[in-house]
Amino acid sequence: MTAIKRVFSGIQPTGVPQLGNYLGCIRNWVSLQKDEDGHKATKSSRELFYSIVDLHSLTVPRDPESLRRNTIEAAAALVACGIDPAHSVLFRQSAVPAHSQLSWVLACITPVGWLNRMTQWKSKLQQQHTKKQQHGAAGGQGGLVADNGINMPNVGSAAAKNLLTGLFTYPVLMAADVLLYNATHVPVGEDQVQHMEFTRDLAMHFNKQYKRKVFVMPEITMSATMRIMSLQDPQRKMSKSDPAELSRITLTDTDDQIRLKIKKASTDSIREISYDSELRPGVSNLLAIYAGLKDIHPAAAAQSMASFNNRQLKEAVAEAVVSELSPIRQEIVRLLGDQGYIENILCENEAKARNVAQANWKIIAECVGIKA
Repeated sequence: MTAIKRVFSGIQPTGVPQLGNYLGCIRNWVSLQKDEDGHKATKSSRELFYSIVDLHSLTVPRDPESLRRNTIEAAAALVACGIDPAHSVLFRQSAVPAHSQLSWVLACITPVGWLNRMTQWKSKLQQQHTKKQQHGAAGGQGGLVADNGINMPNVGSAAAKNLLTGLFTYPVLMAADVLLYNATHVPVGEDQVQHMEFTRDLAMHFNKQYKRKVFVMPEITMSATMRIMSLQDPQRKMSKSDPAELSRITLTDTDDQIRLKIKKASTDSIREISYDSELRPGVSNLLAIYAGLKDIHPAAAAQSMASFNNRQLKEAVAEAVVSELSPIRQEIVRLLGDQGYIENILCENEAKARNVAQANWKIIAECVGIKA
């Protein structure tokens, strides 16, 4: 991997993040503020741009007041977790107009076929297609294409009729987010790897079409933490959209709430502790949480607790989570008591982000022949 010069990453404003966000994303963001020796990296050696991607959140209808509140809560949580606004540029995506401007330019050169191949889009289409079939309104086979010998719905199918355009085109905006800052590295989870490959393809496509090396090729950096799954259904990712409160731990949960949720977490009837995400998803999920907090591999965590029963495993995981999140919860509560302070942090950093974005946008606009 080449030296990290400029990092871009984003998080959706869903309010206070949950444990999966923390272990899979935020903890990594904080660590990037330090160099390889564990010391604070200098601004000249590494630039960090962390965005609360409120434009992306609009792919699902949102209540405006809730969105504004969730954005402030997300920002407060990031600062409480250790994001230093004096070192990292923490900003709202919508406060930098060049994100939308570049997204349109890139959309104009993006083949529809590239977007139609995106896994998350195909998943949404398949869900809609299945619903229509169940209600006897599949609309025939129009718009279905073969995918490994199976008829799959595409953008021209009846299943796509009521899906929102933003769900289809948001990978272009995601690419614009990264390319606008000429990021050399982008930390992502495994479910975003395809989007980063799309971003690299689009950057090469733009450079080739305009015969100029405008965009650098961003490298993907993966979190060492395994994906954190639902505490109630370890086959599904932990998510704030899950209606089951016991399925997730949020960063503002009390110590007692954390212990209760882990106590009720899904496990199995096997006596000893071992790591096998396929055969023992519940136990393995708890081990992944513990390992993520201790910066070890889940298999090593399992080995250290091999003689434990499920109750002892849950107690050990609960104490590790409480120890990590308790001071963060207290800091979030303190910061939310002064939301003007959070707003000032965002505004100051948004000015920094606009300066960098506008400088790059001028180069892009000149390249395509429009006014910046």
